[in-house]
Amino acid sequence: MSRWDGKTKGSLIGYKIFLFSIKTFGVSFSYLILHFVAWYYYFFLPKNRNALVGFYTTALNYGRKDANKISRKNFYKFGQTLIDRFAFLVGKGDKYTYTFEHEDYLVDMKNNGRGAILLSAHLGNWETAGNLLKKRISNKINVVMMDAEVEKIKDYVTTSTGGSLFNIIPIKDDLSHVILINNALSNNEFIAIHADRYLEGAKYIELDFLKKKAKFPLGPFIVASKFNAPVTFVYAIKESKYHYALSATLPITTKMSPEEIAKKYIEELEKKVKQHPEQWFNYFDFYK
Repeated sequence: MSRWDGKTKGSLIGYKIFLFSIKTFGVSFSYLILHFVAWYYYFFLPKNRNALVGFYTTALNYGRKDANKISRKNFYKFGQTLIDRFAFLVGKGDKYTYTFEHEDYLVDMKNNGRGAILLSAHLGNWETAGNLLKKRISNKINVVMMDAEVEKIKDYVTTSTGGSLFNIIPIKDDLSHVILINNALSNNEFIAIHADRYLEGAKYIELDFLKKKAKFPLGPFIVASKFNAPVTFVYAIKESKYHYALSATLPITTKMSPEEIAKKYIEELEKKVKQHPEQWFNYFDFYK
């Protein structure tokens, strides 16, 4: 798999098992089952595993043995973040706690009344962080994303849990998402966008990332540049069983080009990947 295809991996039966487990037996028991599931995916998804191992050896200079070890940990950690996501959807999110470095940045942006653009990546679990923050900072968080998940899985999750706690703004060819983003910002709402996955055929920007050229989607940075709203880079790292460490960077409030914002974004992303490589959840050849 040389490029991300825009679709979430995982089978319908797998989603059913974990939702049933979380509802019936709780999060801890689901983590226990996850040990077996993570090993299964690690062995039977060789393209994804090899892409991850390749990233660790190429980008972070890990030896092959250490790269395989952290890859196994990565598969399990990714499963945990999915369980955490479902735990909120079925009303079991009360046990989760968090600390937030520079939470005041988001509070100030909310108080300024222009909304905010939050750029993140598939590193850690920003969706769970958003659930933790929803009542505390903003009662409306809009997530801009590709609407390409398998329909049967989407329908089952929606029917079983009531669906996402966020408002989803799907990216469409008719650019209707741009109007929805503008409306949300005008209403002083937050816009959250992952800016690390380039989809084949889309516009991109190629920059140095961990000392190698990589393609990043241009769209998120165009959004961040064009709208009159502050921009910050946010991350949520799973530190322990029920605890997340959130962070936000000093907001960009002056006019910058998409390329300038992208460079700043990549600088911060590099730091986070080096600090938490086991939570890098991109399972494709990032440099191809």
